[in-house]
Amino acid sequence: MQLIIENLTKTYANGVQALKNVSLTLGKGMFGLLGPNGAGKSSLMRTIATLQEADSGTIRFGEIDVLKEKDKVRRLLGYLPQEFGVYPKVDAVTLLDHLAVLKGITNKAERKERVAALLHKTNLYEARKKNLGGYSGGMKQRFGIAQALLADPQLIIVDEPTAGLDPAERNRFHNLLSEIGENTVVILSTHIVEDVRELCTDMAIINKGTLLLQTDPSKALETIKGQIWQKRISRDQIPSYKARLNVISDRMIAGKPVIHVWSEAEPEEGFTQIEPDLEDVYFYEIFGKKQVF
Repeated sequence: MQLIIENLTKTYANGVQALKNVSLTLGKGMFGLLGPNGAGKSSLMRTIATLQEADSGTIRFGEIDVLKEKDKVRRLLGYLPQEFGVYPKVDAVTLLDHLAVLKGITNKAERKERVAALLHKTNLYEARKKNLGGYSGGMKQRFGIAQALLADPQLIIVDEPTAGLDPAERNRFHNLLSEIGENTVVILSTHIVEDVRELCTDMAIINKGTLLLQTDPSKALETIKGQIWQKRISRDQIPSYKARLNVISDRMIAGKPVIHVWSEAEPEEGFTQIEPDLEDVYFYEIFGKKQVF
């Protein structure tokens, strides 16, 4: 089934327009939604997850009208929000069993089998009797995925799932998401470009509520191929370069700033043309285009 979003708009009571006529089409597999904090990613995820109303627009998942048939959507949905709380004094087996009842899995034997399978799948079986308050951040995220998979969902939303994870836990989480995404629509909302590069076959970039780009990562790279230039400079030169060139990013490498500039030709003497990566696409869409005439 496809998830089709058309002209979705949302403005909060404080006047912030979180979504501005957003339209997206998603199929099976991992879909990466990139954007900085405050871009509108969580607003979009919460609207798809039926946790808030839209002002206008439509969302369809197969034959289901997401905005009108919320109960139908919830039966097909697995959701891991950015802030996922757990009961610290309850163990994983007990809480998953309780959540399975709430999901409508009333048969005790079926619940036991489903919970055990998910604990194995998320590599938490050995820690199943441990109170969740003693879990690491990565373990809690994997538990969050386990609860999201309880009802065998056809649509899964994960919002900033790897923020704060150490590299080992991040790799475990990536492997888990990749496996899940083979037969399911999975939306990965994140500001971490590496997550999308490593996991997703389709992606979009959103900023200030506006959809800037939807494409697959390889095609995204083609859009700026031959147009990214790099130079190592001193820190006090950064403002000057930003004032006269289309600097899309600056980062510290070995203690010295390196700037990336978007330009169709060599911007100035001393720049080296480089192969763009997905981070360059992201910074170009967020910060670079506004300076292109």
